[in-house]
Amino acid sequence: METGVKKTEQDYLAMKFQLPPHDIKEYSPLTLAYIGDVAFEIVVRTVLVRRANRQVNKLHRAAAALVSAEHQSKMVSVLEERFTEEESQVYKRGRNAKAATKAKNASITDYRRATGLEAVMGYLYLKGDYQRLVDLVEMALEHV
Repeated sequence: METGVKKTEQDYLAMKFQLPPHDIKEYSPLTLAYIGDVAFEIVVRTVLVRRANRQVNKLHRAAAALVSAEHQSKMVSVLEERFTEEESQVYKRGRNAKAATKAKNASITDYRRATGLEAVMGYLYLKGDYQRLVDLVEMALEHV
């Protein structure tokens, strides 16, 4: 990279993991949801740990409840109106994607809405917009 050119967070992430930069818009919504599932969970776990130093089993139960499809669907109700146009498009692509797997413990509507939310989280993670990712999760946790 030439001198004087500011590196973006995506460039940093690519260098950190030694991955070539990739156009995020080329990823399928289910691929975004795949990585978004983990990004969402790590943010939720971090928020829970920072709120209180509790027993691990209590932290696990709280995190499991918050990352369930049913709870994520409720979070979408709060966040949908706060999404940027770009995030809204990613959400809709994720929500409408035809997954090969079926919801185990959730309605199909909750499952699809959760997949859309996870696609947004994956998009923000791969984009390197970690602050926005954390802000959205914190907004959702405050209101749900």
